[in-house]
Parts: sequence; structure tokens; C-alpha cells
Amino acid sequence: MMNTSVVTEFILLGIPHTENLEAILFVLFLVFYFFTLVGNLLILLAIASSTRLHTPMYFFLCKLSVCDIFFPSVSSPKMLFYLSGSSRAISYAGCVSQLFFYHFLGCTECFLYTVMAYDRFVAICYPLRYIIIMRHRLCAILAIGTSFFGCIQATFLTTLTFQLPYCGPNEVDYYFCDIPVMLKLACADTSALEIVGFISVGLMPLSCFLLILTSYSCIVCSILQIQSTEGRRSAFSTCSAHLTAILLSFMPVVLIYLQPTPKPWLNATVQVLNNLVTPMLNPLIYSLRNKEVKYSLRKVLQQVAFLPEKS
Repeated sequence: MMNTSVVTEFILLGIPHTENLEAILFVLFLVFYFFTLVGNLLILLAIASSTRLHTPMYFFLCKLSVCDIFFPSVSSPKMLFYLSGSSRAISYAGCVSQLFFYHFLGCTECFLYTVMAYDRFVAICYPLRYIIIMRHRLCAILAIGTSFFGCIQATFLTTLTFQLPYCGPNEVDYYFCDIPVMLKLACADTSALEIVGFISVGLMPLSCFLLILTSYSCIVCSILQIQSTEGRRSAFSTCSAHLTAILLSFMPVVLIYLQPTPKPWLNATVQVLNNLVTPMLNPLIYSLRNKEVKYSLRKVLQQVAFLPEKS
């Protein structure tokens, strides 16, 4: 991508209408970021340390935890840096990197949720063939595929955004570099690119969501045919956790990128929830209602924090 811009750096203005709240926001976001990193690392340790959890479902959950570690790390360190009173400047290359990795990890998670829905579909609708269908090789292909297509989507969106010239002003009315705010600073007509970006950003999550709905429609039909009450409860428990995580992930995309009239303050608030709160909640969503994960987590905590054995 050739840089034909005059601007060499941008100034991040932060979250709109939060002047004089920098100290409070710094502490709040630092706590969120810390618990996001710790929670997802514990999930990774719990799954890695328990051979009972070495199944496709937890393999994909591991990748989700990895994404949830890196996804908030795209924008949070820089945001915490300037909230602490340091420079708000970000280089042109840094801005490009922020936008690319934000959409790369976001798209990867979107595809990953779709794959996880397929995994649950096979497990519940075809339990006797589950091990045969979800072989290690297929799981690896699906996992690599989520990152591959996420990279393609992010490369397209980043190229689309930064092929435009940026000759000033250089003040980004947001807390990180994202497509809508960057297009406002371009020294060229962006109307056609806004439509292309709108279609691209909207079509990908919509397609994934429709595939997820299809999987879960089949899952619900299969669950209702289960004779055992305990079996139905267990199946619903596993699927409800996944659906909760999906709604928390997809709703911000709808609110931010598909709204007819952008609202900067609302967008920033939703983005913070999407970037920090949702990755922090995912470990809780997937562990609190899962006995095997809770047991493995307790074993890990006993080793690293010297917790007493449960009587």
C-alpha cells in the first residue's frame, strides 16, 4: 500500500464528551483490561492442563481466548497511555496497524463463532458421528480458515481506507483508528468507498449470523427430541453460553456500522464495551456454567495461587 498522504501522524481525541474524566476512565479501563487478560489466560491454562478438555469444542474456545487477549490489545494500551496524560499522537503506520488488526481479529472472531456453532450442531445433531466428522485435521483447517478469511477481510478494508490521501486535518475524533472516523479525514470523495465499506462490513457478520441461526435452529429441534430432562438441560446450558457470547459480539457491529446516522459518543461507548467488556465476560460465560472447565480452573488456581483443596 503506497502512502501518498501528507499527514505523518494522527491525534486521537479520545471518547467524545469525557473531558476531565481521564483519571477515572484510566482506572476503569485498566481494571477491565487486566481482568480480560487474566481471565482468558486462565481459560487457556485450564484447557491446556486438562486432557479431558482436549476436544474440538475446547480447541475452538482456546482460539477464542487467544483472540480475546489480542483484540483489546489493539486499542487499549494506546488508550491507557494517553489517558495517563501522555501523548495522544499515533503515527500513520500505527494507525494503519490499529485498523488492520482490529478488523482482522474482529472478523476472525466472527468466523470462529460460526465454526463453534457448527461444532455444536454436529455434537448435538450427530453425536455418534461427532468424533469422525470433527477430526483433528478438520478442526485445524477450520481454525486456520477463520484467520485466513479474517486477514483477507481486514486487508481489503485497510487498503480501502488508506488508499485515500490524508492531507489534514489529522485529529481523529475517536479513541482509535477505525474506518468511519478515518474516512472523515480523507482529502477526497469517500461516498463510493463508504457504500463499499458498508456492504463489506455488514455482509460478513450478517452471513455468519445467518449460518449460526441455521445451526441453532437445527440444534433446538434436536434438543427438543431428547427424552432425558437432564440431557436437554445440559445441551441447552452449553448452547446458551455460546449464544450469549454471540449476541455480545454481534450487537456492537450492528449498532456501530449499520446505523443510518452515526453518533460518535454512542459508537465509542459501544466500542469500549465490545473491545474490553465482552472479551472480559467470555471466560465467565464459558466457565461458570461448565463443570469441567470450573474443575480444571480450580486445579490451575490451586497450583498458581495455593488455594486449599475443595473438601
